[in-house]
Parts: sequence; structure tokens; C-alpha cells
Amino acid sequence: MATTPANANILISGASIAGPALAYWLRRHGFTPTVVERAPALRDGGYAVDFRGDVHLAVLRRMGILADVERERTNMGDMAQVNAAGKKVATIPSGLFSGDIEILRGDLARILYDTTKDHTEYLFDDSIAAMTEDADGVEVTFERAASRRFDLVVGADGLHSTVRALAFGPERDHVEHLGLYCAIYTIDNYLGLDHTGRTYGVPGKVVGVYSARRNTEAKAMFYFGSPPLTYDRHDVEQQKKILAETFDAVGWETPGLLDAMWDAPDFYFDSISQVHLDTWSRGRVALLGDAAYSPSPLSGMGTGLAVVGAYVLAGELAAAGADHRAGFARYQEAMRDYVAGCQKMGQGVAGWMVPSSRLMAWFVKQNYRLMPYIPWKGLMVRGARRTASAITLKAYAAPGQP
Repeated sequence: MATTPANANILISGASIAGPALAYWLRRHGFTPTVVERAPALRDGGYAVDFRGDVHLAVLRRMGILADVERERTNMGDMAQVNAAGKKVATIPSGLFSGDIEILRGDLARILYDTTKDHTEYLFDDSIAAMTEDADGVEVTFERAASRRFDLVVGADGLHSTVRALAFGPERDHVEHLGLYCAIYTIDNYLGLDHTGRTYGVPGKVVGVYSARRNTEAKAMFYFGSPPLTYDRHDVEQQKKILAETFDAVGWETPGLLDAMWDAPDFYFDSISQVHLDTWSRGRVALLGDAAYSPSPLSGMGTGLAVVGAYVLAGELAAAGADHRAGFARYQEAMRDYVAGCQKMGQGVAGWMVPSSRLMAWFVKQNYRLMPYIPWKGLMVRGARRTASAITLKAYAAPGQP
């Protein structure tokens, strides 16, 4: 086994996608992972995420979860763009937004948790409050649990990473706002949607709803253009008020969707942003997934990027004999160009996703109308798949048994 006792115990912050994926690979390589998560339990709900291309699917296959992911796939068809009366005016092809396999984020998180829970310690309802590093490890102070010492710490805790703030400085230095905010939550499938959805827009705002979990429920989604907003990220009621005020007087099904929001069990609200850092590690602390290099949901690459990054980070640590300096450096070297390509997919999309003027909205609608007939439709889908596959996965040393 390539690891050494000196760097065997690794704390991972974040139990969504990147964190459990990393825990899986670390355990396979002989490390002992611990995952801390601020939420009191595994987070359900969330928007649909997707995997594209051979590389994404290869990582899922090597983890032994590809069949599980395929079993929970959304099988989402085309989306209908409608007018205020609910009449379809254009079709958004599923290939543009659902990738090769689409799955709800909450379902994927549950699969990853179930795959790792028997061999990984999970600390729910807690978070890292402080970290003190010395030559031999990192002393971690938790908000609730007693302080503990770890050999390495990895921040896989998303766009608003606590680990990144503690080790790399303020969020404002690393997060680039792309001009949009989004919200999503679960509602009844009261429109009777069958593996499809509908979207309606006015300048600067888009609202939609799509069926989920074999049509047993639906997801309401909202996007709107705005400069950075000041609000409490932990105050859900304040966020709901922002959404209600922003979409007040917007037509179609919007009033009913907003009424259902107040009782939604899984309300999510955040900016559409990217994360850019010169380095993803400092000393014994490293970053992974959105915490390190969020490409934004508009890219369609964030989830695949997270699971590929987890595979590479664990593999490079093992290949370096658990020398964290060498392992972290090789991880960044292996991922740098791949990350840049994935982030490029999320740039310049905001204006297309949420047109800011009636003229732009008309232009987008005409493109969707023509999409079935234009020769470059397939090129767009294949281009995204090429970006998702633009990295060669190393065959790291044979992993040990969990």
C-alpha cells in the first residue's frame, strides 16, 4: 500500500457529492476519511445534475455505482417553453441540459453516502470553526464536537466553503458572480407533467417546473438577473421573501409556484458563480469540487468535475506515498487544463439562459424553434461531451479493500 501512517487520517468538509466521492477513493487507497457536514442529515432535494462523456461514466463505473445512478436517472425528455397562457412556443431539446445521465442531486448524494457509510465516519450537524496547522498535522476546532487532530484537511464544502475561507481568505477574493441567482424546491406535480417540464420568461427572469422521481413530484425553479445581493445565507425565510418580491406580478403559473414555496421542505437559493484560485492547496489543506473550481450550474459540468477531481486527488496522494506536498501539486497539475475547459462552458451562458431584453428573448426563442432543423445541434451536444472527456484518467496503483 502506498500510504504511510503519517498522513492516513484525513478530514473532509462537506457531505454532498465531492466529499463522499473523495471518501470512497481515500478508503480504497488505505486512508482513513472522516466527513463533517453542517446539515443535520443528508440533504435531499436539489436540482437535477448530469454526467457527460466517457470519463464521467468511467469514474462512476470504477466506483461500482454506475448501475445505481442509471437506476435513479430522471429520463427527462424535452422541455417546453411557453407563453403567459401556457401555450408552447418552442422546445428545448433534452440533450442540451440533461447530459448522458441525469439524476437529482439528492438521489446521487444518497447513493454516495450509502456506498461509503460503513467505512467512513460521518459527523452531521457540525462544521469546522478553526484550524491550526503545524509540521505534523492540523488541529481542528469544531462548532459542536470536541477538537481533533487530523493529518490533512480537504474542503469539499461547496461555493461558500468554510475551509477555503479559513485557509485561503475571504470569499470575495475567489468567487466570481455571473450575474444570476437561482432558486429551486420540491412541489406536487400538480400540472401532471410526464418526464418533461415547462419554462416561462420575461426580461431578466425565468420560471419553470419539471417532473421528478418518476412523476411523483416536481421541481419549481427560478432564475433572475441581479448584481450581488446582501442577505443571510442561513436565513431561508429571508431568501424566500427575496424570491417572492422578485417574481411578484410575473405571469403564467408563477403565483401558484410561489404559494407552494412557503411549505417546501428543501428550498435552495444561491448565486450563479464560479470559483477561481491560483492554487488549490496550502500546506496540509486542499480544496475539491465547487470549493476549489466551481464552473457554475450553467456549465453542466460541476458534478462530473467533482467526481473526477475526487478520483484524481485520492489517486495522486496515494501515488505520492501520502506526501501531501507532492500529491496536492500533482492533483492540480493533472486537473488544471480540465478545470479551465469545464469553467469555459459556464461563461457567457447567463444572457442565453435568462435574456435581459425582449429582443434577446425573441432571439433565443427563435433558436429553440429552429433547433430540430439546424445542423449544428449535434455539434453543441458533442462539444459538451468532448469537454467532459478532455482528461486522461490514470490507472493508479491497485487499491486495497475497504
